[in-house]
Amino acid sequence: MHPPLTLHRHPMCAEIIEEFQKCHLEHPIAKFFGECTELKIKLDRCFQQEKALKRKANFEQSKKLKERLQALRKETAESDS
Repeated sequence: MHPPLTLHRHPMCAEIIEEFQKCHLEHPIAKFFGECTELKIKLDRCFQQEKALKRKANFEQSKKLKERLQALRKETAESDS
C-alpha cells in the first residue's frame, strides 16, 4: 500500500508516480499479475528516501525549538530570582 499519489505532495518522486500511473492505465489487467511491480518497488524506495529526508529536517527543526525553549526558560528563571 502506498500513500495517495499526488504529485504536489511528493515532488521527489513525481517521475516515478507518473510512470506508475501510466503503467496502470496501459495495463489494466496485467497490473494484477505483476506488470507494474518494478515501478512499485522504485516508488516505495523513493517514498522511503523522501520520508527519511523529512524526518531529518523535522528532527533538526525540533532540536532548534528545544534549544530556544531552554534558553527562554533559563532567562525566565534568572529574572524571577
